[in-house]
Amino acid sequence: MGENTTAGRTLQLMRRVPATLVLAGILLVVGVAGAGLWHPFSTSDVFPTVAYGLPALQEGRWWTPVTGTFFLDAPWVYAPILLGLAGMGYVEYRRGSRVAAGYFAAGQLVSVLASALFLWAAALLPWPWAQQQAAVLDVGPSGGVVATIAAAVSLLPSPWRLRAWTVLVAGLSVTLIYWGTLPDLEHAFAVVFVLIVDRSLRPQRVSVREQRLIAFVVVCALGAIEILTFFSPTTGPFGTSAPVSGSWIDVAVNTVLVLVVATGIRRGRRWAWVVLIAYAALNAVFVVLLAGLVLLYGTADLEADSGIDLTITLASSLLWTIVLIYLVLVRAAFRARPKAALGETPAPTVADVKDELHRSGGGTLSWMATWEGMSYARFGRGIVAFQRRTGVALALGDALGPAGDRPRAVRAFIDRAESAGLAPCFFSAGEETRAAVPEDWRSIVVADDTIVDLPGLKFTGKAWGAVRTSLNRGEREGMTFRLSRLADETWGIRQQLRAISDSWVGEKGLPEMGFTLGTLHEANDPEVRVALAISPAGDVDGFLSWLPVYGEGRVRGWTLDLMRRRDGGFGPVMEYLIGSSALQFSREGADVMSLSGAPLAHEYPADAGPIADLQQRMAAMLEPVYGFASLHRFKQKFQPRYETMYLLYRDEADLTRIGTALTRAFLPHATIRQFAAAGLDLVRHER
Repeated sequence: MGENTTAGRTLQLMRRVPATLVLAGILLVVGVAGAGLWHPFSTSDVFPTVAYGLPALQEGRWWTPVTGTFFLDAPWVYAPILLGLAGMGYVEYRRGSRVAAGYFAAGQLVSVLASALFLWAAALLPWPWAQQQAAVLDVGPSGGVVATIAAAVSLLPSPWRLRAWTVLVAGLSVTLIYWGTLPDLEHAFAVVFVLIVDRSLRPQRVSVREQRLIAFVVVCALGAIEILTFFSPTTGPFGTSAPVSGSWIDVAVNTVLVLVVATGIRRGRRWAWVVLIAYAALNAVFVVLLAGLVLLYGTADLEADSGIDLTITLASSLLWTIVLIYLVLVRAAFRARPKAALGETPAPTVADVKDELHRSGGGTLSWMATWEGMSYARFGRGIVAFQRRTGVALALGDALGPAGDRPRAVRAFIDRAESAGLAPCFFSAGEETRAAVPEDWRSIVVADDTIVDLPGLKFTGKAWGAVRTSLNRGEREGMTFRLSRLADETWGIRQQLRAISDSWVGEKGLPEMGFTLGTLHEANDPEVRVALAISPAGDVDGFLSWLPVYGEGRVRGWTLDLMRRRDGGFGPVMEYLIGSSALQFSREGADVMSLSGAPLAHEYPADAGPIADLQQRMAAMLEPVYGFASLHRFKQKFQPRYETMYLLYRDEADLTRIGTALTRAFLPHATIRQFAAAGLDLVRHER
């Protein structure tokens, strides 16, 4: 069945790209007829008759731009050309056969004719490279293929469009400038043709973060090219160079510049932009001066007198001149102030956040916004609670404030974070925030919030058997349930709670987690309630902490935070405590009880994709340390409904930083030694 489905999809795809398949077939048929598939066609007697180039046009062979298109000069060229036709296929699939064929035909003709015209004019100058290439003949459809690849790039969604354009333009520029041949020149004209036709390369219209990322990649690439060309031979428009030639001082300066400035550029620092602008401007001036001196004195005399390798120097300076143009175009992106306030000033205090929760309510995780270590960005009455971690603005849950102000606060927070050079993301956010972020943002399910509806709650029926049994057993064994505030308990009870918690943490090898997982410090808040299970001997056998969930000016529910039990105590103490708490909250008129979401415990469908596979593997590895999956299964005893909680982020390029930020947020006090020890435990478990 699966094979039939695959075959059907393949057949359907082939029907959508007939022009691409016909072109591929023609190339293969001509390759067989002309023996080009197994012999270099450039050695054939037919080659001068069908090949295009300036000599062919000067000699009146006007048909060669067409005939030369369908021959390839060497057998190995067939593989990259046929693979490159995927670009034409994508354009045809998206925009139809006429558009795809038009891009190919026009791109091929423009690349051939524009290259011939350029070389005719350039060969009139004392330019050896132009004079050499003006005498070259060429065959093949590479100009049209590159044009269709460029057209395919223009159809990509943002931000991948600009990234792909950057890779394509940078790759073609480097090959032309350092190892330029006639085909390289044709490819450049093909891309210029597409850029003029569709005008899709507009770096000013992408996000600030994307402009910085492109600048970072380009600067790093230039640094790598400087090192590569220092150790490898080059031959291009500016001449040839031998390995380990040129100025090693120039290479060293560029490398140091990359190492020092690239990170600053990625984070949008103004000083890094100024340094690059100054350096690129010097290179631009140098290009103009060198070009004038070459015209006056010639390459050989100038190199002999100055001791400068003009090939490498001119090529490098020209690339920096192109970078200068880009940096000027996107100059507004480099004004980041990493420690600037992300919202309106003055920033809210914890008391302000609590007041807003009392007035407008919040979600099941909203009270966690009042915990230590959180910062706040206010926009009107909308508030986003977040932490700054490793270059990430890590927002917790949904925005706070009146419902009408929350979407605006989300979007404003994203803009401010990006302007400050931070990667914004929202952790454990709900559908409301998912709808408010930009359309091109990504989302990953990180947990399922387990909600128990309290009105009319009764533990009757087979499904509630385990909870009902634990309550009956607690009553038989003389257990006492008490719901109170931690500050109202006696010193002795508080010490027992501390001992139970310390014992639980000591078994983990890592300190207590933070961010969305509280400690006894957070439980000491007067608005947080603790549920105690006390044995007939007066011992605390287990306890819970409950965070308030506000709505409509009242406490409409409670969220489970701490769960701790004493070793050797009452067996089903957790079922007993949660069940007793639920009954008490229901009698008080609360609407919901959240058992919170267990991280990395979402149940994904079989075809959820690689991100889900990665999370499931992480969950399996972390299970022996934190027991997220077993906790998720335990909560199912209370027949909850589920609300999905997401990690919302810009795109995959941010995931590495976000992963590091989450690690530091959840384990802010963990040492390298503790991480290493926990890692060894995970490895043992895997084995």
